[in-house]
Amino acid sequence: MALEMRPDCERCGLDLPAEAPGAFICSFECTYCAQCAEDLDDMCPNCAGELTDRPTRAKRHHDSHPPSKIRRFKAK
Repeated sequence: MALEMRPDCERCGLDLPAEAPGAFICSFECTYCAQCAEDLDDMCPNCAGELTDRPTRAKRHHDSHPPSKIRRFKAK
């Protein structure tokens, strides 16, 4: 099973393309941009798990393993 590759930071809404570096995830795939991960001391606020670099997915794999289009950011 492939990673979901969520398209945005759950905290600030920044776009995080699957093929680009700079996204951080926990073991539940909660996804944050580098700045928010740093602000959170690399700890997921949802599960208290460690936030680590998310691998990138080459665009050539997007047809067979498309990244998620469901955005998780909810403006407060």
